[in-house]
Amino acid sequence: MASLCASSAMAAASMSSSQLGTSKASIFGGKKLRVTKLGAGTRARPVSVRAVAAEPDRPLWFPGSTPPPWLDGSLPGDFGFDPLGLGSDPETLRWNQQAELVHCRWAMLGAAGIFIPEFLTKIGILNTPSWYTAGEQEYFTDTTTLFIVELVLIGWAEGRRWADIIKPGSVNTDPIFPNNKLTGTDVGYPGGLWFDPLGWGSGSPEKVKELRTKEIKNGRLAMLAVIGAWFQHIYTGTGPIDNLFAHLADPGHATVFAAFSPK
Repeated sequence: MASLCASSAMAAASMSSSQLGTSKASIFGGKKLRVTKLGAGTRARPVSVRAVAAEPDRPLWFPGSTPPPWLDGSLPGDFGFDPLGLGSDPETLRWNQQAELVHCRWAMLGAAGIFIPEFLTKIGILNTPSWYTAGEQEYFTDTTTLFIVELVLIGWAEGRRWADIIKPGSVNTDPIFPNNKLTGTDVGYPGGLWFDPLGWGSGSPEKVKELRTKEIKNGRLAMLAVIGAWFQHIYTGTGPIDNLFAHLADPGHATVFAAFSPK
């Protein structure tokens, strides 16, 4: 681990008898620096700045870059990328970690709900509407009732998840079936029969972190895939599977550039 230390002494100022401190942050190193102006009669103190290099075998988003100190590699999917310093506050970092985890899981479900039915419809196994127009279909009840039911159910689940973030382990016992308890100890990873039926979360710490990192990486890819499918339908009027088949049938003309060319 390499470190760089710089020390300087500040002289007393005769024009002021108070001291003012401000914090500045570097968006690349992420390290907050303390700049202090000393008044008359105030004893000068050394100021130390240290940049800590990452572990040699730790993968980073940009090789050779210096990760911010709050991203020490302990979180799954941590590659030292936080140019805006969004995770510099510990509580904010904890919240952002859970927010990304939930968004990743919803995006993976969403991507599966977009690609799989469209592919099975394309090859003639299913006959489902496009995901983009699914909300326009007729169901067993009206869309307002469906929205209210969804709001109540998801609100209840999200409320319990929020309670677990505030006080980890407080909702591990089923409120209806007390004998059904979750086995997970980390927030966001409840474990148990419903959430870890194969017991993958009970392995070695290295194996568990590897699986969690794979989940985050696949979730980030899924978020990009869902956004890509949305833009595809806006510009082409068809879904990603139809676009793929059209490109395979005519690679020279059915490309992303054709969507922006004048008709």
